[in-house]
Amino acid sequence: MNVPLSITKTIHEWLFSAMNPSVASGVEMVLIALVYLTIFAVLGLFLVLLERRVAAWFQLRVGPNRVGYQGLLQTMADALKLVSKELTGTDRADKFLYNLAPYFVIISALMALAVIPFSREFQAFDINIGIFFLIAVSSIGVIGILLGGWSSNNKFALIGAMRSGVQTISYELSVGLSLLTMILLTGSLQLSEIIEVQKEGWLIAQGHIPAIIAFMIYMIAGTAETNRAPFDMVEAESELGAGFHTEYSGMKFAYFFLAEFINMFLIAAIATTVFFGGWLSPFGITESLPWLGVFWFLMKTFVLVFLMMWFRWTFPRLRVDQLLTLEWKYLLPINLVNIVLMALLVWGNLTLKF
Repeated sequence: MNVPLSITKTIHEWLFSAMNPSVASGVEMVLIALVYLTIFAVLGLFLVLLERRVAAWFQLRVGPNRVGYQGLLQTMADALKLVSKELTGTDRADKFLYNLAPYFVIISALMALAVIPFSREFQAFDINIGIFFLIAVSSIGVIGILLGGWSSNNKFALIGAMRSGVQTISYELSVGLSLLTMILLTGSLQLSEIIEVQKEGWLIAQGHIPAIIAFMIYMIAGTAETNRAPFDMVEAESELGAGFHTEYSGMKFAYFFLAEFINMFLIAAIATTVFFGGWLSPFGITESLPWLGVFWFLMKTFVLVFLMMWFRWTFPRLRVDQLLTLEWKYLLPINLVNIVLMALLVWGNLTLKF
């Protein structure tokens, strides 16, 4: 018996029998939103703790070990501290845009999370332009960063925001082209269909060398797009304080901080879906248990998250000119050649079939 489907079917039937259909639809949407907000908050807290643990491991430290068992409640304590802090700002800040900016960042991350297929049954929004939707929605976040940096009326925040605009727009090209390379192989933008195609083997294996190149470029560009080290010129502490969110405090700062970690999860989740079979078992076994797909999806995703954290504690920070040179002189040309290689590979396979 498929437990999640039976539960959702029971709730659906009860709501529509107990109230007006339009009201029942609204209640269903609210329930789904609450589920995803909970996932959003828990994921953020867990990833912050994981980051601190991984950092401690790389630096031969202990890490959080005071609040709760083995420090498991440390991020919860930090969140409560941020909620209780005073919301400050500069006198000459543009108050409306200053207060609006964090919501651009947090809402764009939440909208992108809704399209991620955690399993066959666990996906809020499965549309036929899933990859396109993800690329479009994730681009909105940079507007919040630009608004936050400019409206703060702080030169360090403005410099950080301008760097973020240049960096995000530049590396979005490589992220998009890497995914386009794999779309050529699958012939679909729908995330659930992309996973179904991989029942006979992950796309990173089906696509041969072009797929491996696309994955490597995607991970580099994705790390840069989320402003993570070694591409964190946006928040270079030694130069810009906290960068674009220097003037933010309390929950507004927490929104920016949380969105960075959720975006890191999203980059890893998209890579899991497109390159590594999403919820499919790595052993080619069809899952009989409904939540096993969620387990495999999260396992693959957290391995890639760990890889991104490994980047941070291994490589030194790039200069701005090195950052842009890497994208425009190396990643972008390689990506364009790689798309042509994938197109030839797909054409060759179709020719052999005919």
